[in-house]
Amino acid sequence: MKRGFLDKLRFPPKFIWGAATAAYQIEGAWNEDGKGESIWDRFSHTPDKIVNGDTGDVACDHYHRYPEDIALMRQIGLKAYRFSVSWTRILPAGFGRVNTAGLDFYDRFVDSLLAANIEPFVTLHHWDYPQALYEKGGWMNRDNLPYFADYAAVMVKRLGDRIQCWTTFNEPGVISEMGYGLGEHAPGIKDDWKKVRQITHNLMVAHGLAVQAIRAINPSLDVGIVLSQWNAEPASDDPADIAAAELAWDSQDTAFLHPIFRGHYHPSMIDALGDDLPEIKSGDMALISQKLDFLGMNCYSRNVFNAQGKVSPIQGSEYTDMGWEVCAPAFRRMLNCINNDYDLPPIYITENGAAFPDLVTADGKIHDERRLDYLRQHIIQMRLAMQDGVDIRGYFVWSLTDNFEWALGNTKRFGLIRVDYDTLKRTLKDSGEWYARVIAANQGERECI
Repeated sequence: MKRGFLDKLRFPPKFIWGAATAAYQIEGAWNEDGKGESIWDRFSHTPDKIVNGDTGDVACDHYHRYPEDIALMRQIGLKAYRFSVSWTRILPAGFGRVNTAGLDFYDRFVDSLLAANIEPFVTLHHWDYPQALYEKGGWMNRDNLPYFADYAAVMVKRLGDRIQCWTTFNEPGVISEMGYGLGEHAPGIKDDWKKVRQITHNLMVAHGLAVQAIRAINPSLDVGIVLSQWNAEPASDDPADIAAAELAWDSQDTAFLHPIFRGHYHPSMIDALGDDLPEIKSGDMALISQKLDFLGMNCYSRNVFNAQGKVSPIQGSEYTDMGWEVCAPAFRRMLNCINNDYDLPPIYITENGAAFPDLVTADGKIHDERRLDYLRQHIIQMRLAMQDGVDIRGYFVWSLTDNFEWALGNTKRFGLIRVDYDTLKRTLKDSGEWYARVIAANQGERECI
């Protein structure tokens, strides 16, 4: 694609440019000021679960250093910041007693964002489930699902006067599949796929309960959910490959889209699940499919299929440090696919980014050209999808800072800002400086990229 095209790319003047993080990955202070234990605290403290024995005990120490992080957000020029709340900072056991010190922290943090003219976008749950609730049956126990709505209500009562956009879950499919099927994430349960499917369903019920709770307190707030969607694409034009990709999408990738936006599971998914189909109680689907104000979409790559199954690696493709193929045009195709298939509310791209190894040069700089180019190409494809008719209102880079990358510990770096995990020094990378220029150029309908 010629540079001349890039020079003329423009975004609407009210388009929101942001960055995103998650509580357990950056906050640290894992047992301070009354915070309770989460399943990720327990999991990361279990030997041989995390690469190099890393934990989120300190992470980026954002809990103590957030003023410095907000100053860096201002330096980049962010218009919005997507963060998650640590459930156990608010309700140490996940239910019952409210920890005032935890509410006070987020109160101060949100006020500081607003003072910097940065709009807060909050995610209520980004995987750090209360350990005490897990011991009461966790997401498998339907009696626990209303506790999530109670937690949502506590947060809205405290911060609903200052935060407009509320997200229930981040990537609920990762919670169920990585935590209870593959066992690579907390709580580390392997191969119980019938449980995975029931938890997937129960998470959506909990989402519906939280949406109701939020709107009961303040119906003027915008409520949504964040889903992870990678397009399923055929390896060739062979009809068998095309059919395999279509079946993979219908039977796997519609797990949340279909119930939320059509009120039922896709027939191909029902066929694929067979005996693993979850128990669905009367009223569940109506609860799950309540109208949303926005949809958050996380996308990093694609999945490729031929008649024999998933194809990887793709010959000639570049891969990130996570082993994910770099294929920006698939981003546009995925956005058009879901826009054509479903009656969607406005979309925010709530996560998009790339992990690559970073080299700190003698001058203290990080010249992360591969990450910069990944972001550039994906932003271009997002803008093309907008021109195709997809209603996208904002874009959040994953992530603001390098952070604790779950089971991979501190070994993968996604950030616009480098964090030295020994000293906790922050350094803006070339990609962060470039993103600042993108945002600055987008004040009004000016040339952007």
